[in-house]
Amino acid sequence: MEEIIVAPVIIFMLVVAPIWLILHYRSKRQISQGFSEEEYAQLSELSELADTMAERINTLEAILDAETPDWRNKV
Repeated sequence: MEEIIVAPVIIFMLVVAPIWLILHYRSKRQISQGFSEEEYAQLSELSELADTMAERINTLEAILDAETPDWRNKV
């Protein structure tokens, strides 16, 4: 009976476990390295777009405040 269990465990330890560990630590290393140049460029672009959008929202709110002072109270 033990021989039936021992063979799959040995195969697992010799084949699956090393591959599993290599892939695990490779992904951990990639996460710890931070952003790539492309990801950093995308993040910068998104940040600039968010700043532009916030500026536009502030301008629209200022226009609405001037034209309709109680627009915020309306549902």
